[in-house]
Amino acid sequence: MYPKNTWYVACTPDEIDGKPLGRTICGEKIVFYRGPDNKVAAVEDFCPHRGAPLSLGFLRDGALVCGYHGLEMGCDGKVISMPGQRVRGFPCIRSYAVEERYGFIWIWPGEAAEADPALIHHLEWADHPEWAYGGGLYHINCEYRLMIDNLMDLTHETYVHASSIGQKEIDEAPVTTKIDGEVVVTSRFMEAIIAPPFWRAALRSNHLPDDVPVDRWQICRFTPPSHVMIEVGVAIAGKGGYDADPQYKASSIVVDFITPETETSHWYFWGMARHFQADDEELTATIREGQGKIFSEDRSMLEMQQANISQYPERKLLMLNIDSGGVQSRRLLEKLITQEMQKVV
Repeated sequence: MYPKNTWYVACTPDEIDGKPLGRTICGEKIVFYRGPDNKVAAVEDFCPHRGAPLSLGFLRDGALVCGYHGLEMGCDGKVISMPGQRVRGFPCIRSYAVEERYGFIWIWPGEAAEADPALIHHLEWADHPEWAYGGGLYHINCEYRLMIDNLMDLTHETYVHASSIGQKEIDEAPVTTKIDGEVVVTSRFMEAIIAPPFWRAALRSNHLPDDVPVDRWQICRFTPPSHVMIEVGVAIAGKGGYDADPQYKASSIVVDFITPETETSHWYFWGMARHFQADDEELTATIREGQGKIFSEDRSMLEMQQANISQYPERKLLMLNIDSGGVQSRRLLEKLITQEMQKVV
C-alpha cells in the first residue's frame, strides 16, 4: 500500500526530451510529455480508441499522437482529433497534476483537485550556487518501504558497502531516533576515526589530508511519502565535527526519492548534493559513478530480500533498536494511508 494524495518524483526532464515517457507509478500507468508551451503533462497511458499505450506514440505541435491509429490527445485527457474520423464524443481519459521543480518532474497520483504545489518537498540545495548535484535512476524489484528501511538504518554499510563507505565504527556508534513533526530523524556520530575509501577521496578532493583522524556523521531524515535526505560528511578531528568550519570538512546530502511502481517494485532516484568544490564538474561525475556502484549493491541485496519475503510471506521480520527509524517511518505512512481510506469511505 502507498499513499496517493501526495507528491512523488516521476522522472527527470531529460527523460521526456522530445518524446513521451510511459511509467507506472503507484499502480497507475501514466504517460509523461511536454505539451503546448513546453509545459509538462501527464495522462493515462491508454488510448480511448483501442487501448494502445499512448507512450508508444509521438508528439506533434504539443499534442500526444497515438502510434496505433493517429488519435491526438490533449493535456486535459480530451481527444482532439483523428484522421478521417469524428472523435469529439470519445470519453476523456484521466489527467494528472504534475509540476516541474528542482530539476525533477513531480506527480500527484491521487485526486488532482487536492494537489497543492506548495506541498512539494523543499530542496534547499537545488538552486544554491554553493552546491553541486549529480545523480541517477534505478528500477528496483522490491517494495518501496524496504528501501526506506535500508536508508533509515545505515548499519548495513559495514557489510554491503565494505569497500567504499563501510567501516566497523558504524556498528559501534550508538544510533538515536526522534520524530520532528512528520519527519523521522535517525543520527549517528563517530569521533576520531580513519575515514573509509569514499570519504578519503572526498577529503583529497577538498584539498584536505586523508590520513588523519576525522569525525564522521550520518543524519537520515524521512519525509512522507518516501523521501529520505541523509546529511553525511567527515571533518578533521577536533575541528567541531558536524559544526566544523567548511575549510576543515567534506559534507554532502545523499538524496533519495523512492517512488512506488507496484506492490513489489519502485523507481529509485538517487544522487548527492555536495557542499564543497561545487564548480568541479569532473568531481561531480566521479562521485556520481562511485555512488552509482554503491547503490547497485543496495539494489542487489534488496531484490534478493524481496524474493525471500515473497516466498515466505508468513514469516515475521524481527525488529531491533537499529530498525527504529524504519519502524517510525512506516507508522507515518500507515497514518497517511488510513486517512486516505477514511476519506474514500
